[in-house]
Amino acid sequence: MSKLISIVIPYFKKKDHIKKTLKSIYSQTYQNFEIIIIYDDPNQEDISFLRKILNKNYKTKIVINKKNLGAGFSRNEGILHSSGDYIAFLDADDYWYKNKLSYQIKFMINNKVDFSFTSYLIVDTKNKILKKIPVKNKLFYSDLIRSCDIGLSTVILKKSILEKIKFPNLKTKEDYVFWLLISKKNILYGIDIPLSNWVKTSKSLSSDVFQKIKDGFLVYSKYLKINIFLSVFYTLRLSINFLKKRYL
Repeated sequence: MSKLISIVIPYFKKKDHIKKTLKSIYSQTYQNFEIIIIYDDPNQEDISFLRKILNKNYKTKIVINKKNLGAGFSRNEGILHSSGDYIAFLDADDYWYKNKLSYQIKFMINNKVDFSFTSYLIVDTKNKILKKIPVKNKLFYSDLIRSCDIGLSTVILKKSILEKIKFPNLKTKEDYVFWLLISKKNILYGIDIPLSNWVKTSKSLSSDVFQKIKDGFLVYSKYLKINIFLSVFYTLRLSINFLKKRYL
């Protein structure tokens, strides 16, 4: 029997994109999944829209936050409400290729892998390909601390490895802390095949370079407990690697 995958999607003002995101899930060749949408907007005007576009043939939970928690804490809520053996993350403005789940879960089961991620394409809102982000076949903590080379919407992990690991309260880089904590006890396996598209928008938090630098420093100083001098060094290196990846 195939393993159940819980797909966790935080939602905050993504009305223009969520239809395409959901369509990419419904078209998956691997069909044993549940969808968990964490509605993170105090203004609940999109709730009826979401319920209207959901395909009733698929098991879907909408978890409504009492207040705005941010993407990281919303994913924590999604994990708490998940029933799957595996967790897949997907942002509400990104989308997958139809063989994403089948290819990745087969790789993980056949190779006894607990955490996997893939390369991905950066595209604009008109679906024009801007760049491919390749990945290494293995990442260790010592690799990951140099550069965040994991696209969130490409990740599938075995739920059992999380234990007490949670996303922190950061506007950006919350996923980076999460991966780093996981990598302390696990090898992270990469698949250098683009199975996801990351949509670059003007409103995306990920486009705010200053915010990324600020949060990058907090990754090292607050969450990894590294001294201030090394934290500054690591933050500079992380920022340079980010700029190279996105713009060069």
